[in-house]
Amino acid sequence: MNHPPGMTAISAEDSFSPIDNEPPLRWQRKLGLAPANGLGVMRRAMFLAGLAWFVPVIWAALNHRLWEGAAGESLLQHFGIHARFLLAVVLLVIAEATVHKGLMQIVRQFTESGIIGTAARAPFERVLQDMRRLRDTTLPWVLLLGLVLAWTIMDTPEVHTDALSWALDGNGQLGFGGWWVVYVSRPIFVALLLAWLWRLLLVVILFARIGRLDLSLVPTHPDRAGGLDFLQALPGAFAPVSLALSAVLSAHWAHDIVYHAFTLQALKLPAIAFVVISAFLCLLPLLMLAPALFAAKQRARPAYAALVGEHGRMVHRRWILREPVADPTLLEAAEIGPVADTAAIYDAVKAMRLAPIGMRAMLAIVLPIALPMLVAAALQIPLKDIILKLLKALV
Repeated sequence: MNHPPGMTAISAEDSFSPIDNEPPLRWQRKLGLAPANGLGVMRRAMFLAGLAWFVPVIWAALNHRLWEGAAGESLLQHFGIHARFLLAVVLLVIAEATVHKGLMQIVRQFTESGIIGTAARAPFERVLQDMRRLRDTTLPWVLLLGLVLAWTIMDTPEVHTDALSWALDGNGQLGFGGWWVVYVSRPIFVALLLAWLWRLLLVVILFARIGRLDLSLVPTHPDRAGGLDFLQALPGAFAPVSLALSAVLSAHWAHDIVYHAFTLQALKLPAIAFVVISAFLCLLPLLMLAPALFAAKQRARPAYAALVGEHGRMVHRRWILREPVADPTLLEAAEIGPVADTAAIYDAVKAMRLAPIGMRAMLAIVLPIALPMLVAAALQIPLKDIILKLLKALV
């Protein structure tokens, strides 16, 4: 199978991507929206954003509903419309490239790092084959599209809601631009969102199955994750998705703050709930490796404690009691070293994390979520005060 330029170094045969060869990509290739030898994310992003955002904007401009000063609220005042159907749609499509490349590299790293040893190689390959079959299955996507269609039909728009106030014509009825948003723009956004939930589920299943293999974890590895520190790159691959969703919510809140006198206090709980749920979903694939790391640490602590204890007893016998040591092999082993080194070995085992989650992963999760929210908050609190409060909380 062909891959986009810059991605050919990683073979699809010994790796996995939740994007490559999925049914929607195959359909879009047949329609010419995606190239036969790549993802074509920019082409598809511009096309979908044009459908979802450009058409309502043109209608609003032609009907004097676009600019400030139009009767009622104008389209430009509804920041959420632009964040959802322009920015978010583009980001959700671009994220396909970041996740495709990121997952291919991460999955390949399992074997290149030695985490998948000789004994686990065949089961690992079977896991990848099973995941490719699940990814290529059409049924989940048919169900997804059915959900979007059913929701669109049943969710009859209320004409006089604030979200559609810009789309009312001179008679107070919903105009063409409003109907386009309801029956074209929103379904596009919802379909993209549900697609990412399915892809995330695929990654969770993949890591859960990998976590059940006989992994060659190294309890003394300096990354404090048994050698799985490379997995911290995963949240960064999903960062465009987090940024898209945060931008949509923050833009909606910004509109309420500017035009409807909402306060940050009223938005505090929804913001906290969104941050917690988003962070949990981003971390969920990494948490699937927690049982394997926990089991490795549980096995290693007594084993390395016994090693350090035996080493210490031999040192005590030789240098304190001045007694001969029958077998000094342990004392002379270069890979173990002196007493200080053996203590460091045990400390490394004790400090082993129970999930491959560190500062790098947390920053990749928090920053895309926090940045749009800071922009919305700055509409009510000066940005200088926000930064000072953050610094005080951190220092």
